[in-house]
Amino acid sequence: MPRKSRAKPPSPFKGFSSSPEVILLVVLMYVRFPLSLRNVENLLFERGVDICHETVRHWWNRFGPLFAAEIRRQRVSRMRGFRHWKWHLDEMYVRVNGEMVYLWRAFDHEGEVLESYVTRTRDKAAALRFMKKVLKRHASPVTIVTDGLRSYRAAMTELGNAEKQVTGRHANNRAENSHLPLRRRERAMLRFSQMKSLQKFASVHASFDNHFAQERHLVDRITFKKRRSAALEELQMLAS
Repeated sequence: MPRKSRAKPPSPFKGFSSSPEVILLVVLMYVRFPLSLRNVENLLFERGVDICHETVRHWWNRFGPLFAAEIRRQRVSRMRGFRHWKWHLDEMYVRVNGEMVYLWRAFDHEGEVLESYVTRTRDKAAALRFMKKVLKRHASPVTIVTDGLRSYRAAMTELGNAEKQVTGRHANNRAENSHLPLRRRERAMLRFSQMKSLQKFASVHASFDNHFAQERHLVDRITFKKRRSAALEELQMLAS
């Protein structure tokens, strides 16, 4: 008997009057660049697209995680077999509605964000939850570079990979520098109001930022333009 073909999943854009290409452009502009909701509204209006800033908010909340999940899925599948993977772990302070919380982030040797995780504390329990999440999704690296926070050592000892930890005064500069794009977005958004909104935006922003990270300082102009065009074309396929 012939095998039944799988039913095509319904389009996430069904019921929207705007085209998927416009929705993708709105999400890309807001997530990737340090623009406010009204900045995106005004820039699009100058190009003949008339939408409200609340529409920008609704679209990025609804479609941003969908686009980010697909970008992340492709990235994880490409990197799982990499044998010389080095990770950098670090935590940054973020003010949420007047309260200081911690955003734990894991980066690979190329500076791309692997995982983001928000907690109210930075003790062993928080570090353990964060590291379990990263290891489950991305397998295990050869080396894990951290700062001197003792929570990392305690968590890695419990996980049985303490021998992979590397610390040093300047060893984790990769992670410190990788916080800058999110800091710029934080200022444009006038900070965050809830922990869940910070968690959501940090994860979506990381996927888009990774996708367009072309290491411009290491390649010539022609190579950079080719890679940038390829990254944009790959992203536009998500709206087709």
